[in-house]
Amino acid sequence: MEKDNIQNMLLNIGRKIVQEKGTEALTVRKLSEASGCSVGAIYNQFANMENFIVVENYMTLDALGRKLATVPQTQNPYFDLNNLLDVFVDFVLKNKNLWYLLYHFHLRKETHNYSFLYLRKVAAITSRLNALMQQIVPKMERPERILSSQVLWLTLFGLSSFLTKEMLDSFSKINRKTLCQILLNTYIAGLTVIESKE
Repeated sequence: MEKDNIQNMLLNIGRKIVQEKGTEALTVRKLSEASGCSVGAIYNQFANMENFIVVENYMTLDALGRKLATVPQTQNPYFDLNNLLDVFVDFVLKNKNLWYLLYHFHLRKETHNYSFLYLRKVAAITSRLNALMQQIVPKMERPERILSSQVLWLTLFGLSSFLTKEMLDSFSKINRKTLCQILLNTYIAGLTVIESKE
């Protein structure tokens, strides 16, 4: 079997393990058992499990990007932004374990130096958010608007970790999507008020 085929096979099996059994079940031993590949063969393909998880996260970001790309654009940026949020929340809820794997990687990463490819994938996801923010607060200076977009994305990204776990149920009975919508629209309302006073 060619190297790319072996890697794809291992990645698909790894995703299945995470989806069915959670992130803690994704170990090199479990991957070896499920795939029939030796531990040495797996390390030969990815060097270590951190690299394996990085590629899994690439796949998750790509899948989210494809979903967001299917959201139709209208002439109403508020409507479009809420539609993107709906698709984002639906994606997270349907892929809880894979999303937690991605989120948890950020928490445990010892350095904050992400690869160019990783950052490019995140930028591809947030580019439409930036474009909509330009329509919503057109008078805001570009650096401030970009910062505001980043704050919004990071806040939603942080909140998304709670969407993947049941702990949110004990904190609040509010619908997960409604919670995100309130955060988004309150933040946008605040930005428009700030812009109108400048």
